[in-house]
Amino acid sequence: MIRIGMVDFDTSHVGQFTRRLNHVAIGEEQWVDGAQVVMGCPGTSEITDRETIEKYTREMTDDFGIEIVNDRTDMIGKIDAVMVESQDGSVHLERVRPFLEAGIPSYVDKPFACSVADANEMVRLAESKGLPLFSASSLRYGMDIVEFNANLDETGAVIGADAYSPASLHPRNPGLFHYGIHGVETLYTLMGPGCQSVRCVSSEGADMVTGLWEGGRIGTIRGTRAGGHLYGFTAFCEKKVVQSSINAGTIYRELLKQVVKMFETGQAPLDIAVTVEIVAFIVAAQDSSQRGGEAVAVERDS
Repeated sequence: MIRIGMVDFDTSHVGQFTRRLNHVAIGEEQWVDGAQVVMGCPGTSEITDRETIEKYTREMTDDFGIEIVNDRTDMIGKIDAVMVESQDGSVHLERVRPFLEAGIPSYVDKPFACSVADANEMVRLAESKGLPLFSASSLRYGMDIVEFNANLDETGAVIGADAYSPASLHPRNPGLFHYGIHGVETLYTLMGPGCQSVRCVSSEGADMVTGLWEGGRIGTIRGTRAGGHLYGFTAFCEKKVVQSSINAGTIYRELLKQVVKMFETGQAPLDIAVTVEIVAFIVAAQDSSQRGGEAVAVERDS
C-alpha cells in the first residue's frame, strides 16, 4: 500500500480525496484502491481563512485518523508519495521542492503554477531525480470527455472546440488560474497541445479566450462569473459536431485513479510539457486581457 502525505489543508479536496483513498465516509462506488493518506501538514494560506483550515484539519484527524505534522518536511522518510493541495498556485514550487529533492513522486493540484518559470523549475527538479510529476484539473477525467476521446473513430479528429466553466477570480491565482483552469484543461483535453497564440477579452461577468493552434485550428474558452454555471464543451470534428455537459459526479475518483497509477508505475498519465503549456496559455490570456484583446504568443520557455 502506497503511503501518501498531503500538504496544505486549504481546500475541500483534502477531505474529498482522503475519503476515496482511505475508503471512509463515502460510498464504495467512489473508492480508489492502492494508496492511503497517512500523514498531512495543514500549512497556511493566503486564500482560505484559518478557521476553515482548522475545520479541515479536525476532519482529517477526528474522522479519518490522519497523523498531523507542523513542518511538511517531517513527512520525508515516512511517506512514499506526496499530494500538494494548496489552492494558491504561486506557492506550489516552494511546497513541492523538498519532496522532489528527496526523490518523492509528486502530484500538484491545480493550478500547477502561476508562472511559466515556476512550472519549468518544478519540471527541472523532477527530471533531475527521474521522478514522475503530475498536475491536472479533475475535469480532464470527467466520463463525458473521456468517452468522447475514446470514440474519435466515430467523430473524426477534433478540428476545433469550445469549452466553458466557472471562472471566479482571486488575486493569488490571477486570471484563469483560480477556477477558469477547469475550462482550460477541458479545452486542452479536446485539442491537445500546440497552441501558438491567444486573445482574451474580459468583463466583470466573463472571460472569453480564443486560442490559435498549429495548423489553423481554433479553440475557445468561456469562463463565467455571472448567470448560470456549468462545465461542458462543443467539439467540432471531421465527421460531426458533439455537444456535451460534463457530469462532475465521478471526477475525483477518476483523477485519483490516475494519481495512484502514477505512484505505482512511476509513469505520469499526462506529459508534464502539456501542463507547462497550459500555464503558458493562461499567462498569455491574462497578458492579452490587459492589452485589450491583442494576440499574445504562448511562451513555454519563459
